[in-house]
Amino acid sequence: MPFPSPRSPVRLVLTDVDDTLTWEGRLPHESLRAMYRLQEAGIDLIPVTGACAGWCDQMARTWPVAAVIGENGAFVIERRGRHLHYHDTQDAALRAANLTRLGAVGAQLAARFPGLAPARDNGYRRYDFALDHAQEVAPVAAAIVAEALVAAHALGVQATASSIHINLWLGEFSKRRSTSDWLQRRYGWDDAQAAERAVFIGDSLNDAQMFEAYPHSVGVANIRPHLSALPRAPAHITREPGGLGFAEWVNAGLSAQR
Repeated sequence: MPFPSPRSPVRLVLTDVDDTLTWEGRLPHESLRAMYRLQEAGIDLIPVTGACAGWCDQMARTWPVAAVIGENGAFVIERRGRHLHYHDTQDAALRAANLTRLGAVGAQLAARFPGLAPARDNGYRRYDFALDHAQEVAPVAAAIVAEALVAAHALGVQATASSIHINLWLGEFSKRRSTSDWLQRRYGWDDAQAAERAVFIGDSLNDAQMFEAYPHSVGVANIRPHLSALPRAPAHITREPGGLGFAEWVNAGLSAQR
């Protein structure tokens, strides 16, 4: 069943962005329409993403979303009417110091692992530094990406890989932790209530903690190559990839709830 049972209706959808709402670098019109369909049904949508702050600000301003959790949990942008409100995990001075260190670590990794390059959106990031492994550069082998993650951790920074970037950061925030804190603050839900009322949809290994936390989770079709490496597989996998799969799931789920 695409959506949870009638006894446990979807109240909120948490979603990754790159290759979950998008596909091949674009936002399909089917995906955007599905977002509006959720809004029309009274279901809040919250992207939970490693995307840079500049991209997250644009999402919060122009997409039908209640909030955006960005840079792997570093901040939440809440929409209040026509205005945005940022909830930060670090102050400006600490962010600046961390970005200097992260840039140095990123340079070391790019020099050590051929094919990796600083992501072009680093100028729009507030907390983390990203290395491109499949967006503007030729795709780097998964084994090299995995080695780079191990090296990053050895250099004392947090690191995870999405379908396009390796994200480096300093701090204890994460997608799962920041989402849990936000749902408690905004909706008053503890983790058990959130697991029952929210659905997460994603596409890659860096969504593993979210798949574990939300049992009604969904994977778009491009999650299939990663299933054997996930501690907990999504409860449902779409036929279509990326944003097309997101739209497939939303449309089927809303039709089933009528």
